[in-house]
Amino acid sequence: MAPQGWKGEFDGWDPTAAWQRTLELAVDAEQLGFESLWVFDHFHTVPDPTDEMTLESFTMLGALAQATHRVRLGHMVICTGFRNPALTAKMASTLDVLSGGRFELGIGAGWKEDEWRAYGYGFPTLAERLKALGDHLEVITRMLGPGRATYQGSWASVADAVNVPKGIQPHIPVIVGGNGQNVTFRYAARYADELNLVYVGPERIAEFLPVIRSRCEEIGRDPATLKVSLYARDESVRPVGQERVDFIAALAELGLSRLVAFIGRWSLEQDAQASFAEDVRAAGLDLEVPETAAVG
Repeated sequence: MAPQGWKGEFDGWDPTAAWQRTLELAVDAEQLGFESLWVFDHFHTVPDPTDEMTLESFTMLGALAQATHRVRLGHMVICTGFRNPALTAKMASTLDVLSGGRFELGIGAGWKEDEWRAYGYGFPTLAERLKALGDHLEVITRMLGPGRATYQGSWASVADAVNVPKGIQPHIPVIVGGNGQNVTFRYAARYADELNLVYVGPERIAEFLPVIRSRCEEIGRDPATLKVSLYARDESVRPVGQERVDFIAALAELGLSRLVAFIGRWSLEQDAQASFAEDVRAAGLDLEVPETAAVG
């Protein structure tokens, strides 16, 4: 995760200096060989809103697309309720062009009530937010790629009528975020390329995997075509050394496609990223280090 202020990591910083540090860490992460770089889609600091900076996610990704060359870029994950789904599809295809075909669209139902209310969205019930997520996924996936089953919802005319540039990738990957076994897992099976689990450990993931497979099988999808990833608790990736190595190795053993971690909460120094890279390699995983990069 790229630092952007949401978790208070830039409290008290001058905004210009904060952004410069984010750029430095983004470039360093790419040079260290990390596969992808992600941002949060939040407007206020957590857990409570303050006057400290929290950079807006789509704007930030546009800038990171120009500062990097290899890493994949995306959100973990957007709150779909903050944007018209047609606009989300347009922004996604634009970012794909700006990044040279490196964008992935992470999307979820949203949860942070103070942000919803402060920016004029109200705060629908969980059931309503999940219903909107399903409607939006239908629209977005139809606008960005080959159509799915016929859609009859309130956004049908938009999905059928709006012409959206497809970006550079023939198919922009869609990532659905959340741990809901009944609704979210089914949305991921129907619409997504990847399901991103949140704040769970290896034991819970092992319990989820058969459920995820069953959600794919319900609709005749090959479970092997749905990747599963994890956005880990910050505390899980804070320890340096064998404890963190064992955690990473356990996730790899489960067959996860990605581990997304926010090192910036604990340190905004390049040494912290280098140490994390060392532990990833110690866990038996390869990093895509450019031949000209100095690592460590």
